[in-house]
Amino acid sequence: MAQIITIARGMGSGGRTIGRMLSEQLGMKYYDKDLIKLASEDSGINEAFFGRVDEKLKTSFIKRGGVYKGGVIDPSSKEFTSDKNLFNFQAKIIKELADKEPAVIVGRCADFILRDRDDVIRLFIHCDEDTAVKNVIDAYGVEEKEAHRIVEHTDKDRSEYYKHYTGRSWTDARNYNICLDTSRLDYDTCVEIIKGYIAIISK
Repeated sequence: MAQIITIARGMGSGGRTIGRMLSEQLGMKYYDKDLIKLASEDSGINEAFFGRVDEKLKTSFIKRGGVYKGGVIDPSSKEFTSDKNLFNFQAKIIKELADKEPAVIVGRCADFILRDRDDVIRLFIHCDEDTAVKNVIDAYGVEEKEAHRIVEHTDKDRSEYYKHYTGRSWTDARNYNICLDTSRLDYDTCVEIIKGYIAIISK
């Protein structure tokens, strides 16, 4: 059975970078935004629909129940292109990729979707606000005020999205095997800690 690493990450924490480093050093496939394209190809639903609800909820959708229970909605249903079914198709792709080969999967509630598997290592990468803002400024070249807004809004979106589809709190350490603070640890150190953990549990 393939070994899977899922990464939930705060905005500006470097979680995506750490994921890429792990995939390169461990020889694993890396999946992030390309999950949207794969879900679009599998469902036949325009990729733009998936992009509009990628790790965020529509305002009108937030109060409606939606914890993921598996399956996809039939194309004949008026709910076929609903936010719920867009999530269902992404979840379907995540499960298929996990069955296929070792992979690093970033975001999109992958830790919850794969919760019944015993070969999944679930990571949460976070940092303090000052570190996140600095990293966003460096990455996107925005002003400090805009960087604060991006960090705040992105983390809020991800938290609401996670709560909606999992019924769990995004920042609850009990959801993960390892939580790492990149305001105190550099990316190389984080990767070595994760690799060390993999080595231990693989014995």
